[in-house]
Amino acid sequence: MWLVLTALRRPITVLVAVVALLLAANLAIQRMKKDIFPAFGSPTIYVAQPYGGMDPSQMEGFMTYYYEYHFLYITGIEHVESKSIQGAALMKLVFHEGTDMNQAMAEVVGYVNRSRAFMPPGAVPPFITRFDAGSLPVGQLVFSSATRTPAEMQDFALNRVRPLFATLPGVSAPPPFGGNQRTILVRANPDRLRQHRMSPEELIAAVNRASTVLPSGNVRIGDINRIANTNAVIGGNLQELADAPVRTGSGPTVYVRDVATVENGTDIVTGYAHVNGKRTVYINVTKRADASTLDVIAAVKRSLPAFRAVVPEDVEIRLEFDQSPYVINALRSLTSEAALGAALTGLMVLLFLRDWRSALIVMATIPFALLGAVVGLWAAGQTINIMTLAGLALAVGVLVDEATVEIENIHSHMAGGLSKSRAVLDACRKTAAPRLLSMMAILAVFVPAFFMAGAARQLFVPLATAVAFAMTASYVLSSTLVPVLSVWLMKHGRGESQKSWLRGLYARYLSAIVRLRWALAPVYLGGAAVILWAWFPGIGTELFPSADTGQFQIRLRAPTGTRVERTELITLRALETIRRTVGPDRVLISSAFIGVQPASYPINTVHLWTNGPQEAVMKVALKPGSAVAMPELQERLRAELRRDLPGVSLSFEPADIVGQVLSSGSPAPIEVAVQGPAIAASRPHAEKVYRELSKLEMLRDLQQQQPLDYPTLDVTVDRERAGQYGLTAASVAKSLVAATSSSRFTDPNYWRDPASGNAFQIQVEIPPHRMQSIDDLKEIPLTMNGASRPLLADVASFKTGTAFGMVERYNMQRVISFTANLHGVPLGDAVRPIRQAIERAGAPPRGVNVTVRGQIPALEQTLAGLRTGLLLSVVTIFLLLAANFQSFRMSLAISLTIPAVLCGVVTALKVTGTTLNVQSFIGAIMAVGIAVANSILMVTFMEFARREGAPAPEAAARGAQSRLRAILMTALAMTAGMIPLATGPADSAPLGRAVIGGLLAGTFATLTVLPAIYAILQSRNYLYSRSLDPGDPTSRYYEAT
Repeated sequence: MWLVLTALRRPITVLVAVVALLLAANLAIQRMKKDIFPAFGSPTIYVAQPYGGMDPSQMEGFMTYYYEYHFLYITGIEHVESKSIQGAALMKLVFHEGTDMNQAMAEVVGYVNRSRAFMPPGAVPPFITRFDAGSLPVGQLVFSSATRTPAEMQDFALNRVRPLFATLPGVSAPPPFGGNQRTILVRANPDRLRQHRMSPEELIAAVNRASTVLPSGNVRIGDINRIANTNAVIGGNLQELADAPVRTGSGPTVYVRDVATVENGTDIVTGYAHVNGKRTVYINVTKRADASTLDVIAAVKRSLPAFRAVVPEDVEIRLEFDQSPYVINALRSLTSEAALGAALTGLMVLLFLRDWRSALIVMATIPFALLGAVVGLWAAGQTINIMTLAGLALAVGVLVDEATVEIENIHSHMAGGLSKSRAVLDACRKTAAPRLLSMMAILAVFVPAFFMAGAARQLFVPLATAVAFAMTASYVLSSTLVPVLSVWLMKHGRGESQKSWLRGLYARYLSAIVRLRWALAPVYLGGAAVILWAWFPGIGTELFPSADTGQFQIRLRAPTGTRVERTELITLRALETIRRTVGPDRVLISSAFIGVQPASYPINTVHLWTNGPQEAVMKVALKPGSAVAMPELQERLRAELRRDLPGVSLSFEPADIVGQVLSSGSPAPIEVAVQGPAIAASRPHAEKVYRELSKLEMLRDLQQQQPLDYPTLDVTVDRERAGQYGLTAASVAKSLVAATSSSRFTDPNYWRDPASGNAFQIQVEIPPHRMQSIDDLKEIPLTMNGASRPLLADVASFKTGTAFGMVERYNMQRVISFTANLHGVPLGDAVRPIRQAIERAGAPPRGVNVTVRGQIPALEQTLAGLRTGLLLSVVTIFLLLAANFQSFRMSLAISLTIPAVLCGVVTALKVTGTTLNVQSFIGAIMAVGIAVANSILMVTFMEFARREGAPAPEAAARGAQSRLRAILMTALAMTAGMIPLATGPADSAPLGRAVIGGLLAGTFATLTVLPAIYAILQSRNYLYSRSLDPGDPTSRYYEAT
C-alpha cells in the first residue's frame, strides 16, 4: 500500500506529523468543553405567565387557553403542555426534531404578542425561554446571615450579586429563590377604614393620585436648558406618601397615615427557601445547554470574592450542591480506566510476543490514536463527556488490534527468513487491505447511530464519532508509525517458531472441527437460538445505568390547601427525621423550597415547579464516604416519614445531573396520564386507573399530581343589593382583592429609590394576619355612598367549597396524571405490568384516553432505535463484506459469528445482573464489530490458502492456524483493556461487561465455528472471481489475446 511505502521512505515526515499531532491535541484538550453529557438539542420552549392572585381556573380560561390556541399555529409544533395554579401558568412547547428553533422562537414571541390582546387588564408580558435538557442547575449560590432578614438578602442577591453573576460565561441566572420582590407596602388597618367609612378601593385610588409617573419637561431660560421635573412621583421619603391626603372636603382631611402604615417591605410571601433548616435565599447556578459544567463552576468559584465584596460583611455567600465533583469523578474514572486498560493491553501483548520492543510499539500507537481522536472530536464540535470518553475507553481495546496484527505478521515474515525491512514492508502490505476492511466493518456498526432519533441519537452519536476518529487514527498510525518504529526498534530473529505446542494442539482440534462440520454448524445455530430465547427476555432494560451520587431529592405534599407556614413546619420535622435516619454526622447539607414561586419571578417555575403552598421540595447531600446505599435508604425514609408525618405524601425525584437530564422534566420515571375535554368525564376512569396501579408492588410514591379539591371560600355578590348601595360587583371585588391579596396587579404604581436608582412597586394590602376568619372578611368596608356605610356582608354571601388547585392540559385537553417510582426492578420490567393495569381499568369513556409518559416512552424509543441500529449494523456489515469479497457466501460465513457475540453479551449481562441499557447496547454493537473484524482477517487468510490450491477444509485449517496467535492476542488484549471498565462505576460497567462477554464468545466462534462454516460454504465454490471483464485472468469470461 502506498501509505506504508511512503512512511518507510520518509520516516522523518512521520515523526514530524506525530509531533504536530501532540501539539494539536494539547490545544484541543485545553479548548474543548468538559461535561457529563453531550449537548442535548432538545427542541423545547417554555412560556411562564404570572398574574398574582388569579385562581387556577381563571389562569386556564383567561390566559392559558388563548396562548395554547395561538401556539398551535406555530410551524413544527409537536405538542403543548400547560400547568395553571393560582398566580402562575407554565406552558411547555415541544417541537419536532429538526425544527428551526430560531424561527420557532420568533413565531412564539409573535403569537404571544397576539394572545396578549385577549388578556385581562393588568396582565404583564410572560417570560419566554428555550430550556434544553442540558440547562440544569449545577450548584446553588447560598446567602446566609445571622443579622439580616431574607428580604434584605433577597435585595442583595437580586440587585447586587445577580448582575455580576449573570455576566459569567455559560451561566443562566434566574432570580433568587426564597425571597420576594421588594415593594413599598401600604398596610391598611381595617378598623381605621371602617372608622372613616373608607373602602380599600378608595385608599388605592388615593395612593395612585399621590404618586403618578409622568415625564419631565424642559425650560429654556437664557442660555440654560433646565429639566423641569415635579414630585408627582414620590421617591426617597416614605413619609411623603404617608402624608398624602385620601379624602378632603367639608370634614376633616383623612391622610394615608390615618388608615394605613407605609413601610419598605416585600410582596406577600408565597414560599420560603431553607438551607440546613434555616430561612435563607439562594440563586440556582444554572448552566446553558451548550456550556460546560466545569467551566461554569470554575467561573463562579473565581467570582465569589467579587460577589462578597458587593454585600455587607455580615452576609456570607457560599457555593453549595456543586455538581462538578460528579462530573470530574466520572471523567477521571473513565480516563483512569482507559489508562489501566491500555497498560493491561500492553502487558498482554508482551506476554504473547515475549518482546518488549514489539510491545512498546503497540503501546505507543494507543495514546497517539487517542490524541488523534481528540483532535477529530474538537474539529467536529464535540465535547469531552462520558459518552466521548466511553467511546475512547471502548476504542482502547480495538486500537491494539491494528498494531498487533501488523507486529504479529512482521514476526511471522521475519521467521520465514526475510530481512527486517523487507519483512516489515511485505507484512504491512499484506495486511493493509484486510485491516482497512476490518476498520470499515467496525465503523459500519456505528453508522446507524446517525439515523436514530431522540435521546438514543444524542447519546450514541458522540460515542460513535469518538470510536470512528480513534479507529481512523489507529489505521493511519499502524500504516505509518508502526512500520517506521518496527524497522528502527525490532530485532531480527525474534519471530515465533512456526511450530508451537499451542498451534499443534489447535491443529488437531481444527481437524476434528472440519471433520464434524456438518453437525457442528446446526448445533451452533440451534444452541445460539436457545440461549437467546431463554435468557434475553429475562434481562431487565432501562434507559441509563443508575449511579449513586450521594444526593437525593424528595417532594413533600401536605393536605391540599395547607398554609405555607404549616408546610414549613412539616418540612423541618421531615429534616429531623432524615437526619435521625441517615445519621446527623452523615448529612453534608440540605436545602428546601417550600410553597410556590412569587408572581414576580415566573421564570423560576421553569427551574422548580410546585403545585401550591402545601408542597415542599427538599434536597439532601451526604458526606463523601457515607457508604449509604440509596435504594435502601429511600425505603427506610419512606417508612420513617410516613410514621412521623401522617397525612403527608412524599416522592423521591432525580437529584443528580444524570437523572435530571434523562427525566426531561418529569418528577418520576413513571407517569400515567388520563386526558379528556372535561375533568368530570375523566375523573371516574382516572380513579379506576389509580386503584389498579396501586396494586403493583413494584411501584413506590404513587400519587396524583393535580390537586382537584383545593379548599375555597366562595363570595357571591348580590348584584341587586349591591346596586341599592350604588355599588357594582366589580367595585366589591376590588375591595376584596385589596383585603385578601394586594393592588400590585390590578392597580400598578411605582416608587423610585434615589439612592440606588432602582424602582419598586407600591401596593396596598390589608395584612394577612388581619384576615384570618370569615367574620374578618364580612367586615371589609366598601365604598361609601351617601350616608350608608356598607360592609361586604351586606351585599354578599359566603360559602366554603372546593375547586381545582391545578389545571394541567395537554394539547388543550385536561389531564389527570399519576406518578410513581420503582423499587427492586429496572424500568423496562415495569412497562408490561403498568400497561396491563391500565387495561384492567377498562375502556375509557368516549373522548378520554390514557397514555404512559415519563421515562417509558423515551426508553421504548431508545431501545427501538438501538435494536434497529443493531439490525442495520448487521445488514451493513453483510453488504460491505459481500462487496469486498465479491461473494455472498464468504459474507455469510463471517456474519454467522454474530449470533455467538449476542449470546456472549446476553450471558455476561445475565450472570452479572446487568440491565440492557444504552451503555450495554453500545457494548454489544461494538462487540459485533470487533468479532467481525477478527473473522475478516481469518477468512482472508483462508481464502489465500484456497486460491493457492488447497481444498476448502484444508484452507480453513491453514488460515485458522496462521491467525491463531493474532486473534488470541488481540481478543485477550481487548478483554484485558475492558476489565477496568467492566469493574468500574455502575454507570460505565455495563459497556465493558457487554464487550467482554461478546468478545469472548465471538472469539470462540471465530476459532471454532468459522472454519467449519467456511469449509461448508466454500467447498463447492470455484476459484475464479465474479469479474465479468474478459481481460481479467481470474474471470470465467477471460479471453486470451
